[in-house]
Amino acid sequence: MRLHEYQAKQVFSDAGIPTPASELAGTVDEAVAAAEEIGYPVAIKAQVHVGGRGKAGGIELVDDKAEAEEAADDILGMDLKGYTVDRVLVEEAVDFENELYVGVTMDRGEGKPVAMVSTRGGVNIEEVAEEDPDAIAREHIDPAFGMHPYQARKAVYDAGVDREIAGDVASVLTTLYQLWDDRDGADAEINPLMVTSDDDVIAADAVFNVDEDAMFRQPELQEMEEEGEFAESELERKADEYGFDYVRLSGNVGIIGNGAGLVMTTLDLVDYYGGEPANFLDVGGGAKADRIANALDMVFSDENVDSVVFNIFGGITRGDEVAKGINQALEQFDEIPKPVVVRLAGTNATEGMEILNEDLVTVEETLESAVQRAVDYAEEVEA
Repeated sequence: MRLHEYQAKQVFSDAGIPTPASELAGTVDEAVAAAEEIGYPVAIKAQVHVGGRGKAGGIELVDDKAEAEEAADDILGMDLKGYTVDRVLVEEAVDFENELYVGVTMDRGEGKPVAMVSTRGGVNIEEVAEEDPDAIAREHIDPAFGMHPYQARKAVYDAGVDREIAGDVASVLTTLYQLWDDRDGADAEINPLMVTSDDDVIAADAVFNVDEDAMFRQPELQEMEEEGEFAESELERKADEYGFDYVRLSGNVGIIGNGAGLVMTTLDLVDYYGGEPANFLDVGGGAKADRIANALDMVFSDENVDSVVFNIFGGITRGDEVAKGINQALEQFDEIPKPVVVRLAGTNATEGMEILNEDLVTVEETLESAVQRAVDYAEEVEA
């Protein structure tokens, strides 16, 4: 479960982490009233579950009423990477001199939680980790004992945080870990943690994701999940309706497979061959024709998708049923909206390959060749 920014900030603020003054608004008039009450300048921020909102036009800094009206009108109702913006957070603008990053997640390789601090805040932390991994200080935590104060201080000092604010940053990190632990967190991040000219630290953004399997222990967060349903994307609604395990990603190669491991392998291969996955979609075992058709409907509905790759290994799922579903879905179109590449293996795969209408799809014998072809198709669209 993912909290919206305004919800995560509420949780952080209640725990003692400093956050800017803010109000949630659902109309232009509400946004302007909130801005007038908080005082200019303010930031108007789309409340949707996507990263890169600023680059996509979902965050605007305004200095007066006229600008607030224009920004709120532009953002409310906009389509932001497949999400319709129904609410904005109107927030006090922070006059900052530096931006930091602090976060807590599970390091599955080590089998322990890890606390992270970096002076490279305000940018995509995944890019920092790839380009300059030493820019992120990491401290692994024994969950039986929790985060010791010296560990928080060590992470902060190892990151090179200025001594004047080191104690406050360590305090924020300690609180963030405690929240992560107490609230069954999956990921908790503040990016950026802004540093003002008065050496105050303020959480200018907030990410808090919770383990779905632990929600029965978190009734308050369950209420927030229900409250946040207004911003659920059309794709997520379809996934719920169809009963799919689905995660939307930022790329343009749509992926459909049966079994989480097979789908993850396909994602990795798309990345290996230079493409970017658009989604994780697992149709599950024993998928019949109508379920396959629904999966295609979902992926075709994602405007970011430029090509689709099917990776089906038949066990319970039969290749001939998959082939019927693909034909059934594609025959509904006068023109196929995205090129589709299919790889079938396992139960009744040969029969399935014979059934597939090759006027509608590209058939490949191996997973590697199927992924390469789908990546090539996507690149041709982008060119």
